[in-house]
Amino acid sequence: MKPAIILSLFFYLLLQSCSKSNGNSGNTGTTAQTPSAKIADVIQNRQDTATTFRFYVDLSASSTQPVNVQFATSDGTAVSSKDYMAESGTLTFQPGQKELYIDVKVNGDSLRQATQKFYIQLSNPQNCTLSIPKATATIINDGTYLPTDSTGYYSATSYPGYTLAWSDEFSGNSLNTNNWNYETGGGGWGNNELENYTSRLQNVFVSSGNLVIEARQESYGNNVYTSGRLNTSGKQQFQFGRIDIRAKVPVSSGMWPALWMLGSNFPSAGWPGCGETDIMELIGKNPKQVVGSFHWKKGDGTEGTVNNAYNLSSQDFSQQFHVFSLIWQQDSLQILVDDQVYVSGSAQNITTGTYPFNAPSFFIFNVAVGGNWPGAPDGTTVLPQRMFVDYVRVFQK
Repeated sequence: MKPAIILSLFFYLLLQSCSKSNGNSGNTGTTAQTPSAKIADVIQNRQDTATTFRFYVDLSASSTQPVNVQFATSDGTAVSSKDYMAESGTLTFQPGQKELYIDVKVNGDSLRQATQKFYIQLSNPQNCTLSIPKATATIINDGTYLPTDSTGYYSATSYPGYTLAWSDEFSGNSLNTNNWNYETGGGGWGNNELENYTSRLQNVFVSSGNLVIEARQESYGNNVYTSGRLNTSGKQQFQFGRIDIRAKVPVSSGMWPALWMLGSNFPSAGWPGCGETDIMELIGKNPKQVVGSFHWKKGDGTEGTVNNAYNLSSQDFSQQFHVFSLIWQQDSLQILVDDQVYVSGSAQNITTGTYPFNAPSFFIFNVAVGGNWPGAPDGTTVLPQRMFVDYVRVFQK
């Protein structure tokens, strides 16, 4: 072989070797890529005292050199200083690091109010790019402090010939479970209702001297609404007397608040054989109207009803408190709103079946969502909706 050819072959092999050692052989080599940074959202319940919301910032890959990203909070419906403490600065990822975090202090508050938001923005990346540069902080305000305007009608604190046999003024910080049971579940409750009743503080709590039952739009079990339903079965039952319940009730479409009673023999007699006394029911599409009813079992096994409606001349039943009352005597009943009798029933009304209203009954307080009578919520419905009960009092002779 000629020397010139040998020399050319030597240089060719040398160049090939250098190319392979630098990772540039053909199209099979790889080049280190610049990592990208992203920040994750945070959804968290607000507490009565200050807590920390932690935002994680991640790199898509570790780097062989420091990576810097600046950050700063900004207001949404949550306002800095009032709701959270503003933060800003620079995150520095050391070589090999892939995750850091930013802590933001959220101020404590027990007020039940709408969900609030604030934001964190990433900016000015060095040795990286930004794939998700902004995070949303969602503050869920499910505190149990919810004041409400107390204006409206008050009933008397005593009546001639009667003494106060029992009451719940809802003056504590929590529901008195010596008086009340939670009823839970979402099976329609015989009326094709849409809610799932729960025992959570999101749906039932005591605040500022009121029992609050709150209906919400949220997924829970197989339902898309939640609410609360309470009864006094096995704990407080009554036979005759005057009952006063001071309440302010929701009126939005699809709402069905009720203050009512069932005969204590319901477990054995069933409905309607046990008797049902509806001291107050309202369906949301009729915001100025409540209905009082008595239901019993007729001789042929079907339901019998005596009822009537009461209409306000102005405002609606959500704007002020009203007093819903029952005057209950042997063989007769009367239902009142603000001391005005509008439903009367007696043993003489029942010409078929057995009159069940001379036996003890227990209370049920609930806010149903949807059902056969009110229909489902619609585009006008505003949620959450709340029923406030100031007191329930039972006077007996």
